[in-house]
Amino acid sequence: MPVVAVLRARHAREYAPVVQALLDGGVRSVELTLSTAGVFEEIAGLRERFAGGAEVGVGTVTTREEAERALDAGADYLVTPTTVPAVVAAAVERGVPVFPGGLTPTELHAGWRAGATAVKLFPASAVGPGYLSQLRGPFPDLLVVPSGGIGVDDAAAWIAAGAVAVSLGGPLLGDAFSGGDPAALTARARRLCASVAEAVAARGAA
Repeated sequence: MPVVAVLRARHAREYAPVVQALLDGGVRSVELTLSTAGVFEEIAGLRERFAGGAEVGVGTVTTREEAERALDAGADYLVTPTTVPAVVAAAVERGVPVFPGGLTPTELHAGWRAGATAVKLFPASAVGPGYLSQLRGPFPDLLVVPSGGIGVDDAAAWIAAGAVAVSLGGPLLGDAFSGGDPAALTARARRLCASVAEAVAARGAA
């Protein structure tokens, strides 16, 4: 899961063709945000349609009730914009990966200590890859997924700084939910995945 696509639309019924275009470009993990209507109703169908091809997570989870509904619907993982211990606990109890959000060292460490699979650095564009490099000084074992305002051409720098994955929304999706060309989305996804793979390989060889 080195690349996560964050999907926001008017309704989750719009997701399927966009997920297919992302898969065609090599993106294998999609986060369905609860700021989109209909996610709970559509997730099971999406998971069935893309079984074996895509990880389907649920994001913008802020309460335990939302976490339980997402887990009951079959979410492969949960993502939160902030660190909510009850949400982390719900996922941990069910053995499902969870990625709580935070910005400061205190917030990120709290999510990690609560049992997070990795912590979401959000909003990442407010601090830049150098911030992650600094965090890894006192927290060398911290697994971090930066999210928020990361461009397609910025992702490799985050991997080089130590990110375990990168999470992209608007800069990757572009006009996909407003009549955009699916082939253009696939091309962006392919370019993103290639640059991230190259950065992962370079870091491994260092």
